[in-house]
Amino acid sequence: MELKILYLTCLFGVLALIMKFAVKKKKGIIAEIKEWVNTIFVSILLALFIMTFIIQAFKIPSGSMKNTFLIGDHLFVGKFIYGTRIPFTDRVVFPLRKLHRRDIIVFRFPLEPDKDFIKRCMALPGDTVEMRDKKLYVNGELQDEPYVIHADRETYSLSDTSAQSGRDNFGPVTVPDGKYFVMGDNRDASYDSRFWGFLERKYIKGKALFVYWPLNRIRIIR
Repeated sequence: MELKILYLTCLFGVLALIMKFAVKKKKGIIAEIKEWVNTIFVSILLALFIMTFIIQAFKIPSGSMKNTFLIGDHLFVGKFIYGTRIPFTDRVVFPLRKLHRRDIIVFRFPLEPDKDFIKRCMALPGDTVEMRDKKLYVNGELQDEPYVIHADRETYSLSDTSAQSGRDNFGPVTVPDGKYFVMGDNRDASYDSRFWGFLERKYIKGKALFVYWPLNRIRIIR
C-alpha cells in the first residue's frame, strides 16, 4: 500500500508537470523543468517521510477481525502512537503512549515479516492469559468482549489433537517481557497468538486510527 501511495505521488507530480507546460509562461523551458523536478523530488521525500514515520494505509485482507472490520475495509494506522522507530534498528523513540489492552494494532507477522497482520492486543507483558471454553481470562478475570463473535459452535478441548487445538481452551500462560498476546475479534477464525505465540515489540508498526473506505463505514476506531 505504501508503494501505491508513492506511485500516486509520482503520478500527480508528472501530471502537474504536463499541465505546467500546457500553460504559456515567460519562464524558459530549462528553468521550468528544474522547478518541477525539485517539486516532484520534495513531494516524494515528504510522502516517504509520512509513510515511514506517521501514517500507513492498510487494507483488511481477511475476516479474522469481523465484525469490527470487514474484508476490503481501508484504514489508516498511526505509526507514531507507540513511538517512532529509528530506521534499520529496533529502537523506538518519542512514544506518545504505551500500548494498552484492547488496542487494535498492525504488525509484521513474525513468521513472514513481509506480511502485515491486524489484531487486537489482549494481554501485556507480565499478564497471565487463559482460554476456557471460548471465554478469555486475563490475570484470572473474565473479559467482557462485546466485539467478539463465535461462528463455530464446536468447542475444542485442551486434549484435542486437530489443527484447532488451543483455539477454545488455552493456557494459562504468562506473557514474557517485551512481548504481547494478540487475538482476532472473529475468535473462531483467527490465526493469532494462540497458534503462533507471543508478538515481540519490534514487529509492531502502529495503532489503527480510522476507517476511510468504503464511505458508508468511515469512522474513528476507539
